[in-house]
Amino acid sequence: LLILETAERLFAERGITAVPLREIGLAAGQRNNVVVQYHFGDRERLLREITSYRARASEQVRTEQLANLFGRPQPPVVSDLVKAFVVSLVRNLEEGNHYLAFLSRYVIERGGYRGLEGSVSTSAVNVMLSMLRQMLPDYPEALLDERWTNTMTGSVHTLARYQAAMQSGTLPAPIEELIDDLVVVLSAGLEAPPLRGDAGSS
Repeated sequence: LLILETAERLFAERGITAVPLREIGLAAGQRNNVVVQYHFGDRERLLREITSYRARASEQVRTEQLANLFGRPQPPVVSDLVKAFVVSLVRNLEEGNHYLAFLSRYVIERGGYRGLEGSVSTSAVNVMLSMLRQMLPDYPEALLDERWTNTMTGSVHTLARYQAAMQSGTLPAPIEELIDDLVVVLSAGLEAPPLRGDAGSS
């Protein structure tokens, strides 16, 4: 875990491609220059292992959130799905956890989440997207797919920024209020009427 957490921190601080693997081992207090390669093989597997290490807990929270939604008498709405996703990431705001900044860097440098497939189960996220399509049946699926990706990415980037602001003491409002408002903003983006050119595609 020490190597994973050290790699996560260095990648978050300096970028996914900027950190030599040997430097990660040294920063983790290992004398062997190739300790990272020995345990993880290469950079790509190390990135997937970091994601798997952190994302398992997020997936568990999402599963629990969905179970709570299904257990309520009233049907869920779009904002419920957004809140369930955002809440699943909030636990990463804890001190010493650099996953949000790491993932934000990854998305920026790689243009998305490609390369992390199989790192963790995405069952809950797939259920959320399926529910979203049922809630907005007149919206083209391709549009909803893109908006949901924007929702996930927006959550990561914004929470990473909030974490940095918490550490520097520059948070503009209590974190609970900021998270609630983030849910409102992202939900509005999902529900915004499609552009006229999108209406006929699926």
